Amino acid sequence: MTSSTRPLLNRRLAEFGTTIFAEMSALAVQTGSINLGQGFPDTDGPEEVREAAVRALRDGRGNQYPPGPGIPELRTAIAAHQERRYALSYDPDTEVLVTAGATEAIAATLLALLEPGDEVIAFEPYYDSYAACIAMAGGTRVPVTLRPHEGSFRLDLDELRAAVTDRTRLLLINTPHNPTGTVLTREELTAIAELAVERDLLVVTDEVYEHLVFDEAEHLPLATFPGMRERTVTIGSAGKTFSFTGWKVGWVTAQPALVSAVRSAKQFLTYVSSGPFQYAVAEALSLPDTYFTAFREDMLAKRDLLAAGLADAGFEVFKPAGTYFITTDIRPLGETDGFAFCRALPERAGVVAIPNAVFYDHREAGAPFVRFAFCKRTDVLEAAAERLAKLRTQ
Repeated sequence: MTSSTRPLLNRRLAEFGTTIFAEMSALAVQTGSINLGQGFPDTDGPEEVREAAVRALRDGRGNQYPPGPGIPELRTAIAAHQERRYALSYDPDTEVLVTAGATEAIAATLLALLEPGDEVIAFEPYYDSYAACIAMAGGTRVPVTLRPHEGSFRLDLDELRAAVTDRTRLLLINTPHNPTGTVLTREELTAIAELAVERDLLVVTDEVYEHLVFDEAEHLPLATFPGMRERTVTIGSAGKTFSFTGWKVGWVTAQPALVSAVRSAKQFLTYVSSGPFQYAVAEALSLPDTYFTAFREDMLAKRDLLAAGLADAGFEVFKPAGTYFITTDIRPLGETDGFAFCRALPERAGVVAIPNAVFYDHREAGAPFVRFAFCKRTDVLEAAAERLAKLRTQ
């Protein structure tokens, strides 16, 4: 025991306790509720990709430390994917880095590129690791709020421009956007690119939901816009696209100096990870277009199923243009506090969701919004919709 009264947790992380995901998942277990809170599928991805991982294990590939930047096969596959999908050319040896999922990619990038006091602009609501990683790097987060507008959440470009100061170091962009499902348009991305060039800003783009865009939406990597290839760190991941979130295989693509900087930080985090799974993901990235189309169409059908159930239950539904999350407004149900609503929902309806306020600095702006995940089996979503229908009579 120490007699010191100094807090054990450093002040940068003092605001971050147990995540809401752990709390709500534990509540789901305690109550036997359907867990539509945490964003992971309840089925595995393609059998041929699983078998590729088994084959790598049996062949002794990846059972020891893989190369620091990632195995050559995966780096080559990532570069080929970017070229084939977006006409973005990256050198597998100097412009691609494999990471322990996208979360480590974000952490390593921010640790590498930020100095204490640098400002980072991020769109709120934002994935919760953004705030923690900015804090660990000593940066200052500056939220720009996506606000409801005509059935979706949209960016105010004037607000974004006004947020940039002489202390702004980088923009942290997420599209398709978790949790709102917003997909930034060509016009919005053009304006962001012009601002970054004008103010000489670095940009980090989290594009892990790149293959989950619906209806008329189109995913456009920011690195494809004029002046952005040399100042953008693009982050991707296999977990969301291939439904193997536990494998934790992500990556960074950027110009050599940026990749070198990120690798300098990454090597002292996990050093390396996911050896056999890297071989499997290399094969997954080479799957035919029919896989990606079928994957998207399956998620689209699930989106529509859950969206209809939520609307029937009385929620206002913001139908997402991307990701596998639906944001809802609970005010039509006579509720205003998302935290209280989500903590009571398992007992009221046997379903778990996440209060969006946890993704905001301005908690009041997110108070009435609640997020549901639809990356579950169809029968699970049907059962959830049936349970949520009870809210109409309460």
